[in-house]
Amino acid sequence: MPLAEAIKQARSRNLDLVEVAPQANPVVCKFVNFGKYRYRQEKREKKRPRGGKLKEIRMTTQIEKHDFETKLRHIRKFLTDEDKVRVTVIFRGREIVHINRGRELLDRIAKETADIGRVEQYPKERGRSLQMLLVPGKGMTISAKTVQPVPEQIPAGGYADAQEEDTQGDRETV
Repeated sequence: MPLAEAIKQARSRNLDLVEVAPQANPVVCKFVNFGKYRYRQEKREKKRPRGGKLKEIRMTTQIEKHDFETKLRHIRKFLTDEDKVRVTVIFRGREIVHINRGRELLDRIAKETADIGRVEQYPKERGRSLQMLLVPGKGMTISAKTVQPVPEQIPAGGYADAQEEDTQGDRETV
């Protein structure tokens, strides 16, 4: 149908003529209420997930300097790509006693990425790991309460006193 006739029909129906597929041959158009059409398009765009995916970086407290810098580079790349980053510090064996080292490591990462990311979820203990969530954006601040010292768990007299204590009463200590 010729363009002039299509516009005439659209006006007679109190609708607008909207081009749907301009690359098609012939061009495809539709009679619609343009206000409603634009509202639906905006609503559909809002439903799409903003930002990127959730990425995870795992490390231990025994990480070497170069490995730490490499992981930090990956975190910075993910944040610039608009991805969220979950940083997990894993404790193996008796390392769990030194959880404050993991907190210090996560705080260091937060400070290093403060220019491009912010902390959404401060370090949380999850079983034998410590997790923190970073999101893209500026304005991250580190407060003093993020680093919490772990109370000393060694008895006052040292390890020797702990071995001599007989809590069960059924063992004999030498």
